[in-house]
Amino acid sequence: MSDVLDASPYDALLLLSFGGPEGPDDVVPFLENVTRGRGIPKERLKEVGQHYFQFGGVSPINDQNRALLDALREDFAEHGLDLPVYWGNRNWAPYLTDTLRDMVRDGRRRILVLATSAYASYSGCRQYRENLADALATLEKEGLELPKVDKLRHYFNHPGFVEPMVDGVIRSLDGLPEDVRDGAHIAFCTHSIPTAAADTSGPVEAHGDGGAYVAQHLDVARLIADAVRERTGVDHPWQLVYQSRSGAPHIPWLEPDICDHLEERKAAGVPAVVMAPIGFVSDHMEVLYDLDTEATAKAEELGLPVRRSATVGDDPRFAAAVRELVVERAAAESGRDVTRCALGALGPSHDLCPVGCCPARAPRPAAAGADSPYA
Repeated sequence: MSDVLDASPYDALLLLSFGGPEGPDDVVPFLENVTRGRGIPKERLKEVGQHYFQFGGVSPINDQNRALLDALREDFAEHGLDLPVYWGNRNWAPYLTDTLRDMVRDGRRRILVLATSAYASYSGCRQYRENLADALATLEKEGLELPKVDKLRHYFNHPGFVEPMVDGVIRSLDGLPEDVRDGAHIAFCTHSIPTAAADTSGPVEAHGDGGAYVAQHLDVARLIADAVRERTGVDHPWQLVYQSRSGAPHIPWLEPDICDHLEERKAAGVPAVVMAPIGFVSDHMEVLYDLDTEATAKAEELGLPVRRSATVGDDPRFAAAVRELVVERAAAESGRDVTRCALGALGPSHDLCPVGCCPARAPRPAAAGADSPYA
């Protein structure tokens, strides 16, 4: 890759995230956005919203995205990458459609998208692409000139994503009492999804039990566990576990749940557990509630010492990884030589999501993929 940081043909980066409420009055409207089309009564949404109300109705995700924006802009400026960075959300302000409209009016015509989800799955990739297609369709109806939009590849195994999590696990182990530290188990945590969605995640040829979603998480967990062993001299047992299940109880979801797992580890005589939320880019509500509140309370009930390691957030190494991914994709689009950085056994992910990758629950247009109607 050239020493000159060249983002052409791209003229902007869009940070695309989930969004979250920023006050008590936002909670139910936010949940209405998240669940639109499912016919969930407002009273039920108020019950679901109790997780948010416990924290003043504020999800930390928006502030964490603001911090990541600052980190990206600072890193780009320091390294001479002339690329403006915008921010849009799926479910709360600033909304994706509004941000894309602003970008078009600012003259942006080739846009790269960084989604705050590192892995392949319907909810972590294709649904973002569907939202992009919906936003582009709205702009088209408004008579605006549509930009070409591409999405950065999955970055689950980029060193700038993995290495901060290694440090986080080691800090958490160091925070345990010395007499239980070496025997501590590592629970690598991610969002549970329906097994049917997991089994069809990733390109068709990669489908199997758990699909790319499970395979990618397992690869990251092994990378972190191996790095922890190399740095500490201790081989900690570990397992991939799940959290934040929702939906009808009769539909199978990925297991074991983190709270069930803590009970099993306690019964097996494990002296302590580090919970490592490798499936999340930042410490948003599902980490704050499901791990820091619910799972931690379960561990206290069991008398099991636990620590929760940090997510990547606005770590400078992650900002640097995004810069590298931008330059990598720009080089590929321009036909220049490119070095794709990836750790582990799976190698770098595809630039363009192929047809049949992480299929939709119902057929819907999706941008920034091989099946995009906005090529």
